[in-house]
Parts: sequence; C-alpha cells; structure tokens
Amino acid sequence: MSDQTPGAPDFLTKPTLTGETVLLRPVTEDDVPALTPMFRDAELARLTGSHAGDTFDEPWLRRWYASRDEQDGRVDLAVVERATGNVVGEAVLNEYDRGNESCNFRIALVPHGHGRGLGTEATRLIVGHAFEQLGLHRVSLEVYAFNPRARRVYEKVGFVAEGVLRDALLWEGARVDATLMSILAPEWFRHRGNPRGRVAKVP
Repeated sequence: MSDQTPGAPDFLTKPTLTGETVLLRPVTEDDVPALTPMFRDAELARLTGSHAGDTFDEPWLRRWYASRDEQDGRVDLAVVERATGNVVGEAVLNEYDRGNESCNFRIALVPHGHGRGLGTEATRLIVGHAFEQLGLHRVSLEVYAFNPRARRVYEKVGFVAEGVLRDALLWEGARVDATLMSILAPEWFRHRGNPRGRVAKVP
C-alpha cells in the first residue's frame, strides 16, 4: 500500500511514454547490458562530470536497476529506439522536492544513441510527464560549459538558463562552470516542449 498523501504526485506508478522515434518505459535490471556502454564511455564521464572513482560493476548496476520500480520520489525510464527496439539510454526525474513541487532531470545515452534526435524527444516526453501527470511546477538541471550539445537539446525543449555555478567541476586540473537551467509548468503548457513554435504531437 502506498503511503502517499492525497493529491501528492504519483511517482510509484512508472509510466510508459510513446513518441515518434522513442519509447520510454520502466528500466529493469535486464537493461544493464544495453546500458553498460554509458558507464564505460570516457566522453560521457567527462560531459557529466563523473570522476574516475565513480565506477560501477555489473552486480551493483543490476541491484540498482532492479530496485527502481520501488522508488518513490523519482522516475527512472529506459530510452528505447522504436525503429530497432534497442535500449539506448535512460531518462530520470529525481531529487523530488515535495514542498516546492519541483524535481531534477537528467538524461544519458549510449555512444551510438547521439545525433538522431532521440535525446530531444525523450526529454520532451519525460518533462511532459512531470508537468501533465505528476503536476509539478518546476523541473531543473545543471549542464557543464563544455557540453554545448546537451544545452542546445534542453533549450529546444524550453529549458531557460537561470545562472552560472562558477567552477562547479574540477576536471583534469581545470575548473569548469555549470549552467543552472529550468522549465516551469506555465511555460510547458504554453509551448509543450516546442518554444520555437513547432506544434508538438501528443501521443
């Protein structure tokens, strides 16, 4: 039985969200082999600021992903490319702040998942879920200065830069800024993840 209070967002129900090119579904331990390249990708480690000590072996990953269905206050979804059926990454809502009706967002794709718009659509789908189903007011993220590709994706979906966290990351001897970005419910309902004017298709 859920201990959620009436009217609280239902994070325990893990959704399946369908777009044109990707499908998001609850992630499971069976997805670990497909997701493992993310954790071995040096470039992804740099872009996400994951230091060398932040490594995870397969047994740990299996335990982690096996427990995602039980987690309240977060949603962990596998990003599946519809054309192939392959799992190409994960999209996550976490760090739920009940008092302020907000949460954090992050997304990561395996190396061959980039450059085809999969991440952009996955971002729209899960952010839409945050506002339309969970009823949140704010979704935020941080992106490092040396990751302009990710920042462009977030801007396409409607995230707005709010400020700079100076020297937020120490990477191989260099200090790197991070930009704090967010999108608010009124903004989402105005453009539904398409601030440039293209009408989004609602599955």
